[in-house]
Amino acid sequence: MVSKSAWRITVVALALSVGLSLLTSSPAVAGTRLKDICRVKGQEENTLVGLGLVVGLNGSGDGGKFLPAIRSLATALQLMGNPIGPGGAVELKDAKNIALVTVTAKVPAAGGRQGDRLECTVSSIGAAKSLAGGRLMMTPLQGPDVESTRVYAFASGAIELDNDRMPTSGRIHGGCQLEEDFFHQYIRDGLITLVLDENHADFEIAQAVADAINKTPFGLQSERGFIARAANQQNVLVMLLDQYEQDPVDYISQILGLEILLEPEVTTDSRVVINERAGSIVIDGDIEIGAVAVSHANVIIDTEAPPTLDRFVPISPQQEQVPTKLKALVDALNAVKVPTADIIEIIKQIDRSGKLHGKLIVQ
Repeated sequence: MVSKSAWRITVVALALSVGLSLLTSSPAVAGTRLKDICRVKGQEENTLVGLGLVVGLNGSGDGGKFLPAIRSLATALQLMGNPIGPGGAVELKDAKNIALVTVTAKVPAAGGRQGDRLECTVSSIGAAKSLAGGRLMMTPLQGPDVESTRVYAFASGAIELDNDRMPTSGRIHGGCQLEEDFFHQYIRDGLITLVLDENHADFEIAQAVADAINKTPFGLQSERGFIARAANQQNVLVMLLDQYEQDPVDYISQILGLEILLEPEVTTDSRVVINERAGSIVIDGDIEIGAVAVSHANVIIDTEAPPTLDRFVPISPQQEQVPTKLKALVDALNAVKVPTADIIEIIKQIDRSGKLHGKLIVQ
């Protein structure tokens, strides 16, 4: 813990002498496969949704006062040949063992075949206190287009709660069975679209991907002299060559197996990624901070002032004024045992001041 008297941390240099020697050496450059930073357009997950009833609850259901559940139960009884009598919904006023739920299932990006079984998620939308011991009645699942009544799958089965603190949601392992084949179309108008993931979506990287493809024998075989073009910072269009029309999988696998150099020739924006819940901080080693003074709790940070106080904690024995690295600052804060939560707040303050020369991502 930080003592009650304030620590003063004055940032005056880049890093320790060991770090300086590393900076002067040539970094090892390794190629990155395209498949590791992008996907083929058409390879997306599909979410199926439905509204169903859970039965078999031990008095922890919605109850007779929750009319949507009662109406759903009445409809289910009618469909199964047992409609309610002249008394209407009043006959179901004591139905405490049912719950109205939403049911969702995700079809993998690679697609699925009729008969495949998927995991589905069940969540109460009514007054139910718990779904423990419940079983989902046969529920039809539709696609994201709410105007379509097409049924893509059916779900049913015993519910396994996610945890005891959230007893109104759970899962059914293998509870969803597909009734349709899911074959994703990944070639449109003779073009394949490579989509860079969000952490690599960048104009330079997109152009580097296109250049790497065009420099291969594929590009040389094209009458145009190129087969790939960066449409924007996230999408690269690749022509399907005539000789691969009957075997596009082989063509795509060769394209995705190509490598590009992300460092140092091509880099994404420098980033700091903070996960407040886990208390983790991931820093791009090249991120610099400008001249700034931050006072937080028992810590005073000054990236420009000279070391005049007895409590000065140097980041480096070097005294020359050079651009300050955020990593060096975090190392100094850790050295005086500043709590991670305080370090995260200090980084936020530096970002708010406009002195963090990189992108801050808080998760």
